Amino acid sequence: MKIDFEKCGGLVPAIVQDAVTKNVLMLGYMNQQAYEKTVATKKVTFWSRSRNCLWTKGETSGNFLHLVSIKVDCDNDTLLVKAHPDGPTCHTGTDTCWGEDNNHNPLLFLGELQDFINRRHEQMPEGSYTTSLFKDGINRIAQKVGEEALEAVIEATNGTKEKLVYEASDLIYHLIVLLTSKQLRIEDIALELQKRHDPDWDKKRRQAKAKGEME
Repeated sequence: MKIDFEKCGGLVPAIVQDAVTKNVLMLGYMNQQAYEKTVATKKVTFWSRSRNCLWTKGETSGNFLHLVSIKVDCDNDTLLVKAHPDGPTCHTGTDTCWGEDNNHNPLLFLGELQDFINRRHEQMPEGSYTTSLFKDGINRIAQKVGEEALEAVIEATNGTKEKLVYEASDLIYHLIVLLTSKQLRIEDIALELQKRHDPDWDKKRRQAKAKGEME
């Protein structure tokens, strides 16, 4: 990765984003030393322009930013730093330097889970349950989806909310495995649902069907 530190006098802006929530946490500046220390320690480090020294975020407060990844923009002079924060990021005690709440949307985890299952599909590590499903083949995976769907229905009609959540989680996991085996992602389902949310979706669907029948 090529970073043009010289363009702005040795410093480049570093935008810090929560790797999970995708919210922007703060803006700092890095020089070559700060970048290298960040990569080496996995704790986001900046160059303090006021103190004229390296500054690891959290070294006094304990609210470290644990590095996940660093990307440079198209001009090689701005960094996007993804990190996991330990507590509030701002020195004022707020989650971000703009006073916003860094709330986690649990739905975002479905994308992470999809990426994890994709890696299992590509790497097929031994001892992994997901690997064993892929090795068993599409028929077995589809069977598991059916079994988990039935268990979710049973809990919905005769069980508790807690057990329904448990069984529904099994269902969604196995469904993502099934989608992955067919080179699809959970986002493809989200896109289809988004299309159906269009008030004119059913009308468009019927028109497309009629056109297909005429052809």
